Amino acid sequence: MAMTFAELLASNAALSGEVQRSHEALKIAQLTIDKMKVELAYLRRMKYGRSSEKLEPPQPQLELVGGQVASAAADDEPTRASSEDGLKSNVTSLDQERKKRERKTRPGLRDLPEHLPRHTVVHTPQGGCDCAACGAGLREIGQDVSEVLDYVPGTFHVVRHVRPKLVCAGCKTITQALAPTRPMDRCMAGAGLLTHIVVSKFADHVPLYRLCQIYGRDGVEMSRSTITDMVGNCGALLTPLAEAVGRYVLRAHKVHGDDTPIRALGGKGSKAHTGRLWVYVRDDRPSGDQAPPAVWFQYSADRKGEHPARHLKHFKGVLQADAFAGYNAIYKDGRILEAGCWSHYLERRFMWIAAGRREVWWGGSESSSPHKVGRVRVTAGMRAGRRWASTPWSSSARCPPSSRTPAWRRASFASWS
Repeated sequence: MAMTFAELLASNAALSGEVQRSHEALKIAQLTIDKMKVELAYLRRMKYGRSSEKLEPPQPQLELVGGQVASAAADDEPTRASSEDGLKSNVTSLDQERKKRERKTRPGLRDLPEHLPRHTVVHTPQGGCDCAACGAGLREIGQDVSEVLDYVPGTFHVVRHVRPKLVCAGCKTITQALAPTRPMDRCMAGAGLLTHIVVSKFADHVPLYRLCQIYGRDGVEMSRSTITDMVGNCGALLTPLAEAVGRYVLRAHKVHGDDTPIRALGGKGSKAHTGRLWVYVRDDRPSGDQAPPAVWFQYSADRKGEHPARHLKHFKGVLQADAFAGYNAIYKDGRILEAGCWSHYLERRFMWIAAGRREVWWGGSESSSPHKVGRVRVTAGMRAGRRWASTPWSSSARCPPSSRTPAWRRASFASWS
């Protein structure tokens, strides 16, 4: 049956609408697949990936902002290779040939450090010349020298302090030198042994019971409780030095602050509990500051805001830290100015997929339609599955940045939407 012109137009419009709807449905399905792939990659990293937040050495820091540097370098490689291939000829540079012929030394055959003491052992052949021509002695015409790196384990030694008693023959007065001072009263350990114990525990992470076993192999029996008391007394002796480091760190105009969990004894019964180690760093060398860097450590049994408030009660300046709510109280009076760490904010969102430099787009307009979630660009690892990124602005579940968020960060949020 023949169709009129109007019916043809209507049929064409219906087919065009159906094609458009199919195209939109296909686009939504593809976006959903891309979203699921990103979420799967994120979940796989959270479960099986490493917990370190450090990027691989080949990945530059600027790759977090879009990968222009890395992509430009990658694009230049084929061009450079093709240009080198095009310039190949039969002419060979003499410098390159000399470099090829230079003797390459392996890392294991390099010279030993000059500052190490040398113990020379001379190996002299036994006897003289036994030939029938002379039967005389030998004279040296040269020598071969080879060096071997050896190690002598740390040894104990006893320092005997002898104080002679001297008496005057005339007045019968007895004279004797004062006893030398010790790091700890009534303690048999000298300064060198105490230093070795503290360095072994806190720098080399050797448990005290293992130190007892190491000392026992040399015939020095020391109980763990004795070494524990020594470590505690060393902490009391080093407290003025730690306080001096803290005063030096807090004299800076800008301080980096952070905290990390640490397992410590003192929990219920004989169990360990999770304490917090607060770290304050003074290091503005990247900004041209010539002051020596320093780090100040403080320990607390829990993670409460009262601890950084107590640590920074005499500090006035800029504190660069994360968004821990415990810092909110110290920002209220204006004595300490907050400096939000942009790289710290991005590391969890951009790092986990930065190597691939993926880009995922959600298309659509800002409406409450289920398939139109707002145009949010997820670049170089933004968590695609977060509700914040997939919820329209009109929804109450998607909260805008707080008033405490810096203006430049709020503007960056607005540029993504």
